[in-house]
Amino acid sequence: MAAAAAVIPPSGLDDGVSRARGEGAGEAVVERGPGAAYHMFVVMEDLVEKLKLLRYEEELLRKSNLKPPSRHYFALPTNPGEQFYMFCTLAAWLINKTGRAFEQPQEYDDPNATISNILSELRSFGRTADFPPSKLKSGYGEQVCYVLDCLAEEALKYIGFTWKRPSYPVEELEEETVPEDDAELTLSKVDEEFVEEETDNEENFIDLNVLKAQTYRLDTNESAKQEDILESTTDAAEWSLEVERVLPQLKVTIRTDNKDWRIHVDQMHQHKSGIESALKETKGFLDKLHNEISRTLEKIGSREKYINNQLEHLVQEYRGAQAQLSEARERYQQGNGGVTERTRLLSEVTEELEKVKQEMEEKGSSMTDGTPLVKIKQSLTKLKQETVQMDIRIGVVEHTLLQSKLKEKCNMTRDMHAAVTPESAVGFY
Repeated sequence: MAAAAAVIPPSGLDDGVSRARGEGAGEAVVERGPGAAYHMFVVMEDLVEKLKLLRYEEELLRKSNLKPPSRHYFALPTNPGEQFYMFCTLAAWLINKTGRAFEQPQEYDDPNATISNILSELRSFGRTADFPPSKLKSGYGEQVCYVLDCLAEEALKYIGFTWKRPSYPVEELEEETVPEDDAELTLSKVDEEFVEEETDNEENFIDLNVLKAQTYRLDTNESAKQEDILESTTDAAEWSLEVERVLPQLKVTIRTDNKDWRIHVDQMHQHKSGIESALKETKGFLDKLHNEISRTLEKIGSREKYINNQLEHLVQEYRGAQAQLSEARERYQQGNGGVTERTRLLSEVTEELEKVKQEMEEKGSSMTDGTPLVKIKQSLTKLKQETVQMDIRIGVVEHTLLQSKLKEKCNMTRDMHAAVTPESAVGFY
C-alpha cells in the first residue's frame, strides 16, 4: 500500500481540496458539486496512505499502544472523545515530524488550548484555517481531515519525500483460444476428413491416367475383335457381406449438445407447435367462457334495471326519509348546543349559591358562638394574676432597695464617726 501511494501525484488531490474548500478551509464555497459531501472520505484515505509513508505504525501506534485507525476513521462519528484524543495525538506527532517541538497532549489538558496550539502551528506553515476551532472538538469531520492532511504533507516535505510518476507494469496479452464444439459438424471438416482418408489409402488405388492408357492400348490392339458383353463375376452374397462390413465406417455420427443452436431451434419449433395446438383447444374454452360471462352480465344488467324500476317509489321514500333525518339531526345539534350552554350557566349559578351559603353559615356561627367571650374572660383572669404577681415582685424589689439604702446610710454614718474620733484624740494629747 505504501508503494502504491508513493506513485500517486498529489496535484489532483490538492486541486480537489482547493476547489472543495474555496482555496481555504473556512472560505465560503459558492458552488459545491453533489460529490463534495464525500470529498472528506477521499482525503481520509489519502491521509492513511501518507501516514503509512511516515511509518506511523512503528513510531506512534506501537509506542503509544493505540489501535490503527480505519480508512474512514475521522470521516464518520463513532466515539467523539476517543476520536478527539486520536486527532490531538496524531497532530502532535506530525508537528514533531516536521522538526518542531510540540508537547504530546494529555488526557486532562484543556481542549481549547490544545486546538489553538495546533492551529497556530498549522498557520505557521502558511496553511489557512478560516473555520471556528469548535469544529475540531468533535474529533471528526471535514476540518479534522483537512488539518491532519496538511500536517502530513508538511512532514513528507520535511523528510524530503517526493512524488514520482506512476510506473505501470507491462502486461502481455494472452491469445484467446476458442474451444471447438465437436457437436457442430461443418462441411469443411467433412471434406478434410475425406481428403485425409484418400491420402492415407492412396497407395491401395490405381492411377486413373494409367488405367485409361492401358484401356486405350487394348482397344486399339483388339479393335477387330467383337466386344464381349460385360458380366459381373462377383457373388451377390459376398457383395452383401462386404457392404455390411464397410457400412459402419461410412456413417458420420454427430454428438448432440444442448448448447447447439440447431437443438435450440428444434426446441423452439416444438414449443411453438405445442403452443399452437394447446391454443386451439384453449381458445374454444375461452370463447365459451366469454360468451357465458357476457350473457350473465346482460342478465345482471336487465335485473338491475327491473329492480330499479320496481323500487323507484321506495327509493324516493328512502331519500325523503334521509332528508328528514338530516333535518332532525341539525335540530338536535342546535338543541343540544342550547342545553349545553344552559347547563354551563346553571353550574355557575349553583357555584355562586354555594359560596353565598357558606359565607352565611360562617357569619351565623360567628354571631351565635360564645367562644370569643370565654377566651376574653380567660385572658382578663390571666392578666389579673400576672398583675398581682408583678405587684408582689415590685414590693419585694422596693423592700430590697430600701434595705440596701438603709444599710448604705448606716455604713456612711459609722465611717464618719470613725473619722472624727481620731482627730479629737490627737488634739487632746
